[in-house]
Amino acid sequence: MTLLITVFAAVIATAIWYQKAPDRTLKLGMLCFMFWGASLMWLCDAVAEYLELGAEYFNPSAQDMLNDSFLGLSVIGLALVIWIVSLLISDPKGVVRDQLFKQDSSLKTVR
Repeated sequence: MTLLITVFAAVIATAIWYQKAPDRTLKLGMLCFMFWGASLMWLCDAVAEYLELGAEYFNPSAQDMLNDSFLGLSVIGLALVIWIVSLLISDPKGVVRDQLFKQDSSLKTVR
């Protein structure tokens, strides 16, 4: 499930990145790399687990599928948090900077 969830996220992020290809201000390429990297990691994990378990790998229990789903969603959530923090730090559109200066100038007028 983790592999499936991260591959879907990677495909969706890549489609959005491709649609907005000339515009790099939102750093969608970084998000694609994180999702594809996670997908590659889960693929290696799946191959190793298949080599260890054999055919039983394709018959997971419901509890294992639920745990894997939560893990996949957690990985996607963490990647999105890292991406948003990166956007806030780089502030490509100047939104954070404008809000800070706007708030700073309003404090000066009150004094």
